[in-house]
Amino acid sequence: MWDMIINLLSNYYLWVKALHIISVIAWMAGIFYLPRLFVYHTESVQSGSETDLLFQTMERKLLYLIMRPSMYSTWIFGLLLVTIPGVVDWSFVWPWIKVISIVIMTWFHFWLAARRLEFAVGKNTRSGKQYRMMNEVPTVLMFVIVFSVVLKF
Repeated sequence: MWDMIINLLSNYYLWVKALHIISVIAWMAGIFYLPRLFVYHTESVQSGSETDLLFQTMERKLLYLIMRPSMYSTWIFGLLLVTIPGVVDWSFVWPWIKVISIVIMTWFHFWLAARRLEFAVGKNTRSGKQYRMMNEVPTVLMFVIVFSVVLKF
């Protein structure tokens, strides 16, 4: 049975890879945009105002309708890719760097989700500057992931 699954995945390798890349792009778009929304929410919006509710709606929909499904699909298609023989050689350093970076990116995703909940209950304690700084985390991780995968060091 497992051989049939591996054979099927091997036959559809390019499809799985394409779906993985699309998922990553969607996830990254959200993971770049949500902290930016938090910056504007923190710096320009009065808690409890109509605009506050609008920002909360935008943040919630971005997180639950775009970011979360694309994070899950990124993980699913990525795990499918690594089960295909010959795709990843675990004796190299690059796959381990990528895995660690993806785990950190996933942690960051959930960190953002926790910050969204703080906004929802009116208890944000972070400044726009702190959100700007945190917005650099996915950029650094993106560089590490892309260079490790492309250069395969």
